[in-house]
Amino acid sequence: MELPRRSSFKRSALAAGSVVAVTSLLLAGCGSKASDTEAANAESCVDTSGESIKVGALNSLSGTMAISEVTVRNAIDLAVEQINAEGGVLGKQIQVVAEDGASEPTVFAEKAEKLISSDCVAAVFGGWTSSSRKAMLPVFESSNSLLYYPVQYEGLESSPNIFYTGATTNQQIVPALDYLKEQGAQSLYLVGSDYVFPQTANRIIKAYAEANGMEIKGEDYTPLGSTDFSTIINKVRSADADAVFNTLNGDSNVAFFREYKNVGLTPQDMPVVSVSIAEEEVGGIGVQNIDGQLTAWDYYQTIDSPVNNAFVEAYKAKFGADKPTSDPMEAAYVSVFLWKNTVEKAQSFDVKAIQDNADGVTFDAPEGLVTIDGENHHITKTARIGEIRPDGLIYTIWESPGPIEPDPFLKSYPWAAGLSG
Repeated sequence: MELPRRSSFKRSALAAGSVVAVTSLLLAGCGSKASDTEAANAESCVDTSGESIKVGALNSLSGTMAISEVTVRNAIDLAVEQINAEGGVLGKQIQVVAEDGASEPTVFAEKAEKLISSDCVAAVFGGWTSSSRKAMLPVFESSNSLLYYPVQYEGLESSPNIFYTGATTNQQIVPALDYLKEQGAQSLYLVGSDYVFPQTANRIIKAYAEANGMEIKGEDYTPLGSTDFSTIINKVRSADADAVFNTLNGDSNVAFFREYKNVGLTPQDMPVVSVSIAEEEVGGIGVQNIDGQLTAWDYYQTIDSPVNNAFVEAYKAKFGADKPTSDPMEAAYVSVFLWKNTVEKAQSFDVKAIQDNADGVTFDAPEGLVTIDGENHHITKTARIGEIRPDGLIYTIWESPGPIEPDPFLKSYPWAAGLSG
């Protein structure tokens, strides 16, 4: 079928309930590991003899990423509180040892080492940027410890020492591209922060675009924390693409969307699809600057289900009625429960026992039922395209028919061949 003309796309870009062909999304490739390096047989100092068990919470509470990561830390605390209220894990209360990654990958690696070697935690929950995750990965592999990483990312990775509870590429970026294509988009402009996730994500987007007859009209990166977007926005406006695909992270989004509005660009003229802006960031950006723009996630506060309604109520009761819930913090909340459920299935806090028993572990999450894939350590996720509205919340305008199996190496997509090489 011939794609709608560009003007037709712009009139219908925000139409709710569009049906996207998703059959291929529901097919899973069991991605092989990015590295076959075996974790060292390091002697664990985790103490399981007492009435409590320590876990680490490692999030940016300062620096450019604090706008996003504080809520992730909050969600970890909420999950621990709820689990402890129900008797803990294997009869032990969870004790959180918290550290600030300070928005710096090297600090994340240093604090991870401290949590593992000095604090003797059984697992660590945290990280946001892919740079922070990649800095921590060798620490967890060399010490044979576990990291539960809660944020959507670029895929093309799998480690026996990391459980990825945010979306991988085929659960967020590919559905977003399919949605744009279905709406008639024939050209994109790519804007991102200058680090691993945006650069890798845009390689994937360009491969998809080439295979699907979409033109990339421009591609720009800016350092994390950048606040001057006048040049980039002028280039975006001149390119006149059908849509912008935004992989900016942190508070750079504030400056980007304010400038976007200042030059007169609107969602009707050139919608922006963001993959790192959730409800918490909307408030920081100012809803008046981002009303009508699109997001791609797997969870929104507005999901109407008994499980999510209870989750939202509990979060607001603990942290304030004005505090929204969001995808990354929900994925962090889910990660603690998945760790608990895996430990209880294994009847052990031992790393190998958890790895051996992870496959098929489920949790009835606020986003919907999620299941761990024991081969690649990712989980099933339901993809959702959302629209930001004047109340500052994000509403689902399209979702996949069911949970999408994780395919971090995009093995089920012929156009992605060679991307992981």
